[in-house]
Amino acid sequence: MGRHNFSSQHQQTHVRRHRNAGGATAKSPNAAKPSPTMTDYLSLHSRLAQVGQEHLLKFWSELTNDERIDLVRDIEELNLDEIKLYFDRATVSMNENGIKLDDRLQPLPEGKLISIARAPLEKLDAYRDEGLLQISNGHVAVLLMAGGQGTRLGFDHPKGMYDVGLQSRKTLFRIQAERILKLEELAQEANGKRGHITWYIMTSEHTVQPTYDYFVANNFFGLKAENVLLFEQGSLPCFEYDGRIILDEKHRVARAPDGNGGIYRAMKRQGILDDMQKRGVLYLHAHSVDNILIKVADPVFIGYCVQEKADCAAKVVEKAAPNEAVGVVAIVDGKYQVVEYSEISAKTAEMRNSDGRLTFSAGNICNHFFSSNFLQKIGSTFEQELKLHVAKKKIPFVDNAGKRLTPDKPNGIKIEKFVFDVFEFAQKFVAMEVPRDEEFSALKNSDAAGKDCPSTARSDLHRLHKKYIEGAGGIVHGEVCEISPFVTYAGENLASHVEGKSFTSPVYLRDSRDPLHGHL
Repeated sequence: MGRHNFSSQHQQTHVRRHRNAGGATAKSPNAAKPSPTMTDYLSLHSRLAQVGQEHLLKFWSELTNDERIDLVRDIEELNLDEIKLYFDRATVSMNENGIKLDDRLQPLPEGKLISIARAPLEKLDAYRDEGLLQISNGHVAVLLMAGGQGTRLGFDHPKGMYDVGLQSRKTLFRIQAERILKLEELAQEANGKRGHITWYIMTSEHTVQPTYDYFVANNFFGLKAENVLLFEQGSLPCFEYDGRIILDEKHRVARAPDGNGGIYRAMKRQGILDDMQKRGVLYLHAHSVDNILIKVADPVFIGYCVQEKADCAAKVVEKAAPNEAVGVVAIVDGKYQVVEYSEISAKTAEMRNSDGRLTFSAGNICNHFFSSNFLQKIGSTFEQELKLHVAKKKIPFVDNAGKRLTPDKPNGIKIEKFVFDVFEFAQKFVAMEVPRDEEFSALKNSDAAGKDCPSTARSDLHRLHKKYIEGAGGIVHGEVCEISPFVTYAGENLASHVEGKSFTSPVYLRDSRDPLHGHL
């Protein structure tokens, strides 16, 4: 699998050919390929036997030529030398599950955390100016983690294509693309120079093609095609508890995505790190697709990290309550990491400082900064040391008779890596606490759940945009209020549009570039 950018007319066939060259979804013309010979079989069997995985060939005699080709390809994609190491490390990790970290835990020191709500305005303005300068100089890129489908939303497409029901009917992808465009314009106004923000989008095997097609159909939302690059998240095999890889079908290995921490390996393998170097990108803002309030390539965050000379950073929100089930950024055994809610006792979660704030309050929201140098180090060295997280799952498998079964209780493990597990390797780590109502509203569930769903995402955006208008001297009667990213990125330059004016819901402030109506 390779990275896909969109700079040529012929890219679409290139993408499809790329996927067929190695993807599990490939419909490649296997008939044109030579049949695996008995020599191939014996060589493969010998290699598998060395790592205790020869059972993957147990249905060989029953397979058609095409199926044998598929199976050989699946096995070739496994790094057999790593497999045993992965399973052994995963087992250690599984045995550590449930261990409480209270005694080894410290909160982030004050000097490592800036709070937007409590920082002096002139300081934030200086950070913003620095961030806009870096954007003008072409030093900033965005990494969007967009591998997920909208299954839990009852939406059978990539989550970024979801429309939460705003008046504009804009999808998550479109909103984020337009914020990038607006930011490029703001940087040009500030510095007299137009720099481009490269947009790296991590998809999955199942979302790469629909995502690609959607961007092409929408003309990349006004962005330059050569500055949008798609690449694919990797996968890892699923294991039985004894370390044997599970067969999903007689000729297919059971695999699962390797988690958002798979970005580091994928960026190295698919040429993204090389591309960053070639373009002169020095700083990367990484975030997940499902936060409708995301300040994409936020210049204040970028500027803060640059001035602090950070190689890695996280945006956090103050935990709403001690028992909010969110990971917190903290220090464990002297190293920065995200500590899951389940890893600390209620007593520790409830600890408060003298000012009444929770001691462990830095809630992780999957919103990170990395220097390019740090990412290069991760790719060349630390990626191999990333923690492995193990989940016991019900994994469909093929029984000895060759029949595919779906178990009713967990029968194996899936291994994942998490994006934040690189924090511990940072020489200089900082964090920025941002107001939740301005920067974080996750879209995870359908409306039936009542939280982190389309209606909460919509109302959170309406509330913020109403606040922007009121902050610029306008009045809004009612709650439904949307402002196009082309009008304002984060509430700036609104006074000329709204000062002294009264608006009645539904309010939609749009730009000449916004269509009057119609599905986007």
